[in-house]
Amino acid sequence: MVTNRRTFWLVLVTAAAALGAAAVRGPVLGLFAVALAATAGSLVHATALIRLALRIHHGRRNFGPCRGAGFLGMGALFTGAGVAATGLCALVGPATAPGLVAAGTTLVAAPTFLLGLLLLPGTAPTVGARLRRLLDGLGIGVSLFYCVWILVLTDARSALSGPLPLAVSLSCCVAVAVAVVTGLRAVRHRPAALSCSSGSALSIVGLGGFGLLLLDHGGAAGTPWPAASATATAGLVLTGLALVAGPFLVLAGAQRADDRPSQPHAADESGTFAGYPLLVGPALLAFGASAFRLLSGGPFDGTAVWLGVSAFGALVLREYLAARDIRRYARTLATREAHFRTLVAGSTDVAIVLDADLVVRWQSPAAARQFGLSDQDVLGRSLTDLLHPADAAPAAEALRAVLAGRQHVLVQARLRDGFGRWRETESTVSDQRSTPEVGGLVVHVRDVGDRAQLQRTLDEVTWTDDQTSLANRRKFLASVAEAHSTGLGGSVLVLELERFESVADLHGPTVANAVLIEAARRLRASVDRDDLPARLTTAAFAVLTEAPLVHAFALATRLATALAEPFHLPGHTVHLAAAVGVADLRDAGSAEEVLRHADVARRRARQLSRGRDGGRVECYDKSFEAALVRRTEIEQQLPGVVERGELDLVFQPVVDLTLRTPVGAEALLRWRHPRLGPIPPAEFLPVAEQLGLADEIGEWTLHQACRQLSLWHRDGRDLWMSVNASARQLAADSWLAAVATAVDTHCVPAEAIVIEVSEAALPDDVLAVEQLAGLRALGTRTAIDHFGTGPTALAHLRRLPIDVLKIDQALFNEPAGHCGPATPIIDVVVGLAKRLGIDVIAAGLETESHVDVVRAAGCRLGQGFLLSRPDHAEHVEAYLERHRTRLL
Repeated sequence: MVTNRRTFWLVLVTAAAALGAAAVRGPVLGLFAVALAATAGSLVHATALIRLALRIHHGRRNFGPCRGAGFLGMGALFTGAGVAATGLCALVGPATAPGLVAAGTTLVAAPTFLLGLLLLPGTAPTVGARLRRLLDGLGIGVSLFYCVWILVLTDARSALSGPLPLAVSLSCCVAVAVAVVTGLRAVRHRPAALSCSSGSALSIVGLGGFGLLLLDHGGAAGTPWPAASATATAGLVLTGLALVAGPFLVLAGAQRADDRPSQPHAADESGTFAGYPLLVGPALLAFGASAFRLLSGGPFDGTAVWLGVSAFGALVLREYLAARDIRRYARTLATREAHFRTLVAGSTDVAIVLDADLVVRWQSPAAARQFGLSDQDVLGRSLTDLLHPADAAPAAEALRAVLAGRQHVLVQARLRDGFGRWRETESTVSDQRSTPEVGGLVVHVRDVGDRAQLQRTLDEVTWTDDQTSLANRRKFLASVAEAHSTGLGGSVLVLELERFESVADLHGPTVANAVLIEAARRLRASVDRDDLPARLTTAAFAVLTEAPLVHAFALATRLATALAEPFHLPGHTVHLAAAVGVADLRDAGSAEEVLRHADVARRRARQLSRGRDGGRVECYDKSFEAALVRRTEIEQQLPGVVERGELDLVFQPVVDLTLRTPVGAEALLRWRHPRLGPIPPAEFLPVAEQLGLADEIGEWTLHQACRQLSLWHRDGRDLWMSVNASARQLAADSWLAAVATAVDTHCVPAEAIVIEVSEAALPDDVLAVEQLAGLRALGTRTAIDHFGTGPTALAHLRRLPIDVLKIDQALFNEPAGHCGPATPIIDVVVGLAKRLGIDVIAAGLETESHVDVVRAAGCRLGQGFLLSRPDHAEHVEAYLERHRTRLL
């Protein structure tokens, strides 16, 4: 937009200057005004073109397009400099100097413009194309100038007398012809090429006309430039407008071209434009002008002869290049055709061309070699007539889809060969109706019979269990997925032979294999014809049935009964049972999920069938899976829980019920998983024991509790700390050493540590007495937690080395509506404990009535939500600050 406004003002100044000069009849001032406007416009656009060339070169690192813009900018720069020099010479130089400068600038700027034009993207992509553009323009320009010369200028050539005006005129004519041909023959970016071509032509015409005007109206050497006529003044105005508009059009076109690579085009290899040879018209025009000159009796001077010879030479050279290009193009076509015929003849694929009605119009020679089909058997017939009746309709539908615009169609059909046999084929189809040489659908047919047979063999091996001849797991999952996608419903049964592992151990692998084969036979005999039995693992089988859940349950019961019958083998009789799980296809989102549902139900059936001989059948329920999934996730996440820092301790104070002051605290373990959330110890500690992680977690808990107790003692709080231990820990040989290490490491009094063991988790008496006595020997105290819920008799308390007894809430919790005195059992427990020298703690105090009951029974210590909930150390410390503490 800025360039357009700038050009508009330059044109306005030029017109105003020229009209003013004509009005005052001051030719020197008018010449200077035109030169000033043309110089300003040329230099401004030359600068923009050079900047554009530099930006293309540095930004895109492509030297090709930037050369064209650069040479166009140099041409505009030469134009501006030459016009400026012409204006200065008009003011201070002799009268002939402006014309000589303008003429010389024309001879330099014209080739520069043409070179930049030919190097622009899309105008002439190859060196040969550029040479043809130059020869076309040379022939046209010289021919037209020849016609003008012999018809007009020969008799009135005073304006062009001398070699310099003649050279300028001829150069302008040829340059304009080359620019016009280049713009019209552009393969890509035609608007940009036309803009650059017209701008270059205007610049060359304006500069050449400017020079010819000055040469024509210049005086003798050493005299000022004479007064100009009205014709000369009008010429100055027109040349000024051309010099201003030309660079503007060049810049506008150069900005629209890009630097994408240009490929040679067929139009570049020919010598025609719009279907006719380019040089025929100018040559005929020159011939007609020569004939008219001869008939009219006019002479031919040396210039006319030279021009005619030049035009004829350009025509001959251009025709030679055209003939060479045609021969080269013909050789290329012949080579390509021979290459194509070789490929088609040696190909194992059969190429068939069909019309819009699917009628065969051509087939490759490979058809006779591969399928024994001659042209008489195929040509003129519909392709569907050659296909198997069952495959004809789908194949025709696929071909019509290609006709409708669909791509990437693969047609599989059976084709009757020349010997009457059906051959399995696979075809690819491409739509070549837009190609004139083809004009139809191209079908590439290949024989895939061997591949199909190999695929069937591989499928049989891949999808079948080689031991039982049942479908394998892969086949079963694929069938379940297919049945699930239809949405018609059905059921999946999963069953496993229980105690099968012992068969191989007791009777050997031969008997075990015979049992599996017999189980597979019973499985096939019990299911319906449309059901799919499969073997999943060593002793696990599955059945896919279309029956609903109720009928599937009946089928599962029948299968369990059949497999529970004795396996009578030569010399052996094997008794097995089967646990069967049933799942509905519609209750799952995928094949794997429905199989997992059935397996979950099978596990549930196995758990419930322990101790039974006939097996059990269970249908899937979401509640079965929830516990299983939860336990599985805990098993996966529990390893490394100590290193990840996900374990935490909370503390619950133990309070003197008379003074309501804390005397100790119990360390309670918590697992705060970032995804699963808080997990109670009762849920993850049994899993930890099965995974062998209980010792690691127990030692971490013991050390953390001792560390916190050490901090409290350092702050002057006289408390004791109780830590829970499992039966596995208590029975371990390293437990006593771990307790001693924790006490010594954190420098806490041994008597301030109380090791709690749940009553239900106590090991056998001998081991329990030995381990508890060992803890006492270390100086620590021992306690039985949840007393009253386990099998420990009151008489055993005398033999167990116990210091503290934590009675469960079940011993003192009054039932609803109870109005009598406290439960007598708590009185007995508290009284017996006092006689044995055992301290009693009432755990689970939640109401004031609980406190009243235990205090009435003589229990001095208590623990529960009523007194304080388990919390982190900092919150417990705040609770301790509000109460005085003392050691028990």
